[in-house]
Amino acid sequence: MMFRTDILLKELSSFCDAAVIFSEENRRYFTQFPSSDGVLLAYKDKAVFFTDSRYTEAAAKCIGDEFVIDSSNLYEKLGKIFSENGVKKVAVEYDKLTLQGFEELKSKLPGIEFETSSLLSDAIERIRIVKEDSEVEKIKAAQKIAEDAFSHILTFIKPGVTEKEISLELDFYMLSHGAEAVSFETIAVAGKNSSMPHGVPGEYKVQNGDFITMDFGATVDGYHSDMTRTVCLGEPTEKMREVYKTVLDAQNAGLSVLKDGISGVDADKAARDIIENAGYGKNFGHGLGHGVGVEIHEAPRLSPKAPHTLKTGHVVTVEPGIYLPGEFGVRIEDMAIITDDGCINLTSCPKELIIL
Repeated sequence: MMFRTDILLKELSSFCDAAVIFSEENRRYFTQFPSSDGVLLAYKDKAVFFTDSRYTEAAAKCIGDEFVIDSSNLYEKLGKIFSENGVKKVAVEYDKLTLQGFEELKSKLPGIEFETSSLLSDAIERIRIVKEDSEVEKIKAAQKIAEDAFSHILTFIKPGVTEKEISLELDFYMLSHGAEAVSFETIAVAGKNSSMPHGVPGEYKVQNGDFITMDFGATVDGYHSDMTRTVCLGEPTEKMREVYKTVLDAQNAGLSVLKDGISGVDADKAARDIIENAGYGKNFGHGLGHGVGVEIHEAPRLSPKAPHTLKTGHVVTVEPGIYLPGEFGVRIEDMAIITDDGCINLTSCPKELIIL
């Protein structure tokens, strides 16, 4: 099939005879074919993709006709392949497969032992976590669209525009300038609402003196971008300037320590120490960042409890924030790719406080 499934098959050989992959993001990663329906089966030295009649023709063109099987009577076809190839133990995605889906597998495929530990999901994470050059290029393309949207939105924001109108305008710009989708539900919150890290855009009309925090991204060929900028409409107060500078200093500190071999804990600490020393430690409640790829949130993590050590080829966000309930909030977010001795920032938008 594809070279990525060859890597997966090598991983599988140590703990099972086959794997069934149901999740949309992992199906797309290994087949490079987008669909709302499908099952990827990897076994021995082979991989095949089952999908329904809506996708079989397109899948055959993308993947290759010999690798695509109509998914009607799926379990009967799976059972036949297992029987003919001596498959006894099959791994499933323990963190993706629903309980209902697993119960159906067990009832339709009696006699098969299912590996329900994290082994398959861990193997997939190890493969996906280091980005190939082609993946980085897609992330860069998605980020370029998001950055162009940011430049556009600066000309759109004015007193009286609602949070919802800002979020919709960002979405429309990205979707009409090459994005296949937005990466997630766009966040645009202003004034007191900006103290909510994942606030939902509403009917609040922005006014002079407001911070406006926008968290958004585009998707290109299945790969996401993610960025956050906080701008001010009209003159900020001295406290707003102080908090903004603290967040920017924290973000720069986090970026400065990124390199192959640093732990997600230590990367987080570099930024968190700046915020804590400024007296705002209790107002930074989330982790410093996360991986980005075919999922908007994936490994590795940068947080006080992160289990990961960063490696060359990881793409991560760096997004410290300070949130003061009843007042305002600030978050600044870039994406970076880890290198042997540092990182390359994939976000080129200005970060100094923009006053509209």
